[in-house]
Amino acid sequence: MRTQIDETLKDFLSIYEDSPTKEAVEYSLLSGGKRVRPLLLLSLLKDYKEDPALGLDVAMALELIQTYSLVHDDLPAMDDDDFRRGQPANHIVYGEATALLAGDAMLTSAFEVIATSNYSPEVKVDLISLFAQRAGLNGMILGQTLDLQFIEKPTDKLNDLLKMYDLKTGALLATALEATAILVNKQKDRESLRKIGYMCGRAFQVQDDIFDATKTKEELGKSVGSDEAMHKVTALTFMSLEEATTFVASTYGEIRQHLSKLKLDNGEVYEMIEYLMSRKS
Repeated sequence: MRTQIDETLKDFLSIYEDSPTKEAVEYSLLSGGKRVRPLLLLSLLKDYKEDPALGLDVAMALELIQTYSLVHDDLPAMDDDDFRRGQPANHIVYGEATALLAGDAMLTSAFEVIATSNYSPEVKVDLISLFAQRAGLNGMILGQTLDLQFIEKPTDKLNDLLKMYDLKTGALLATALEATAILVNKQKDRESLRKIGYMCGRAFQVQDDIFDATKTKEELGKSVGSDEAMHKVTALTFMSLEEATTFVASTYGEIRQHLSKLKLDNGEVYEMIEYLMSRKS
């Protein structure tokens, strides 16, 4: 399925005129990310007994938004990271202005993908509304705002940090799962899938906090130690390494329980959850 996602992204990018910004988009978008969000969506479609091809346009939109967020997150004005997905960050190669434009282009293209898809008008509106809410001012952008705010004024509450993780990471993971329910017209499952997505986001981010403190740049394919250097609040501000590891395992356990209640085959999604839980980078 990952090959399908990559090939579909390449085909989509071919419609655009060559430019330095398009080159910067290709550099980050096709650089071999984990494709977690698109793969969650396609895996869940299979568990709903649907052809994964049904979700390729939404999968593209998810990866476009995810990659845009990483390109902008790495900028000096944000997290100021020089390394991403095993290579120099976009702005290191193309400059800050082009990196900004590349991120803007990917965010905009995500909505173009859905708007020009073969889904019904009703499904398109539902998907566009969902993506706009989760990526917007009350979603990922609020999460990034809180992240910057906590650098200037660190929070002393774990719940504040978890809210930021919900918005920065959980929002798009929840979108991947909820969008699947839209595609297969299982509106009754949306709330459960939303909860699962947000729990995945919390576990994923706490894992990242653990990795930032324990892994090397070569192991992760991105900069490490930046959280400590910037005096950022992380899960390890409130938990020991052992407690954080237990939190991750416990959260993934809850995710499995919620998935079982959906009464799906769950084979594909369970494999993705196991991959996330056991990931090393």
